[in-house]
Amino acid sequence: MAYRCIIVDDEELARELMETHISKLDDFELVASCESAVVAHQVLQNEKIDLLFLDIEMPVLMGTDFYKNLITKPKVIFTTAFRDYALDGFDLSAIDFLLKPIIFSRFMVAIEKFRDSVNPKSSERAEKKEIEYIYVQSHKKNIKIELDKILYVESLKDYIKIHLSDDEFIIKHGLGAFEDRLDDRFLRVHRSFIVNINSVTAYTKNDIEIGDLEIPIGDLYKKEMFKKFNIPSE
Repeated sequence: MAYRCIIVDDEELARELMETHISKLDDFELVASCESAVVAHQVLQNEKIDLLFLDIEMPVLMGTDFYKNLITKPKVIFTTAFRDYALDGFDLSAIDFLLKPIIFSRFMVAIEKFRDSVNPKSSERAEKKEIEYIYVQSHKKNIKIELDKILYVESLKDYIKIHLSDDEFIIKHGLGAFEDRLDDRFLRVHRSFIVNINSVTAYTKNDIEIGDLEIPIGDLYKKEMFKKFNIPSE
């Protein structure tokens, strides 16, 4: 399931940058990119939205005032070129506050905060029950894949490549959505990679090895990876 979001910003270049950032997320769907709060309000009346990327200083109606007046409030990440507005944003229980120009690494910090807010990663949460196999669709066939045979899964834009011990498949599927189908043997270690921890032959704080293959560990995934492998965090 993809999170449905909209961008609200009167600056075209700012909207285009956010659109580019969002396009890199396989579990987010950009429903609309709006140049004003008025346009955004029309979208919110007709669409179910999970997250607003909302500029604070806009003509006619400030983003904070617009958000205050919403009856049904999606979660919000405020954006602005002015640091002084940060307090106003957090007073409205914003997920985060992004200062323009918004670089991708900082954008991803806000995204992880949003993900945690809707799906908390707590120790009390039940672990995924181990399963033996799943079915994937390839060339109009539903193919049975034993999870023990999966070495790792690689993102290829709108497709994923499932690397097995004895085969491989390329299917049209988002990596985030595919991750939800897997159990606790599997760990997301990078925006583009999920690994079967039982297939890992060596690791450092920066990469994981599966045989001769080295897979980088993304900064946003290091904390969970260190926990899984009992690596002391820096």
